[in-house]
Amino acid sequence: MSTTTTPSAPRSLGPGDRLLIALDQAVRTLLADHHASRPYPAEGIPESVESEQDRKHAAALMRINHAGEVAAQALYQGQAFVAGSAATRESLMEAAREETDHLAWCAKRVRELDGRLSILNPIWYAGSFAIGALAGLAGDRTSLGFVAETERQVVEHLEGHLSRLAKHDARTRAIIEQMAEDEERHGRNAMLAGGEKLPFLARSLMKLTARVMTRSAYWV
Repeated sequence: MSTTTTPSAPRSLGPGDRLLIALDQAVRTLLADHHASRPYPAEGIPESVESEQDRKHAAALMRINHAGEVAAQALYQGQAFVAGSAATRESLMEAAREETDHLAWCAKRVRELDGRLSILNPIWYAGSFAIGALAGLAGDRTSLGFVAETERQVVEHLEGHLSRLAKHDARTRAIIEQMAEDEERHGRNAMLAGGEKLPFLARSLMKLTARVMTRSAYWV
C-alpha cells in the first residue's frame, strides 16, 4: 500500500523571525568580508591611478559609495521588516542580495587604493534601517516608490562621481558604471511592481539626508 505525502506550506515569518533575520543581516553587512556573486567589473583593467592625490580622491569617492551601499542594505532590511506582503518582502530581499556585490566591489577598490572604509557605517546603517521601516509602514506601494526614488538619486550621485574621477581611472569608472546600471534596474523594477511616486517634500528630505552622509563619508 502506498501513501502520498502532501508538501507542507512554507512557514510564514513572524515578528521574531524577521527581527533575527534583520539582526543577522546587520552584523553581516557591517562586519563580514563580502564576496560578490558576479565578476569584479574592474577585472583585467590595468591600474592607472598613480599620483597620491588621485588615489586618495578615488578612495574617498569609493568610501562614499560603500557607505551608500551599507545604507541601502539597511533601507531594504527596514522595509522588508514591516512589508505587508510576502511578494514585496521577497522583492526587497532580492535587491538587497544583488547590492551585496556592490559592497564587495567598493570595499575591494578602496583597499586597492590603500584607503579605508567609513567608521560611521554603523550610524548610517541604524539610521537607514529606521527610515526604511518608516517608509514600509506607509504601505507597500509607498515603500516600493521609496526604493525607486532612492535608486534614482543614487544613479544621479554615481554619475556625479564619474564626472569627478580622474579621466584615466578606468578601474574605478568600470565599477561605478556597473553599479549605476544595477541601481537603475532596481528602481525600474520597483515601479513596475506597483511603486508610486513620492511627494516633493519626501524626495527633498531624502536628498538632504543623502548629502549629509556623502559629505561626511568623504572624510570619515
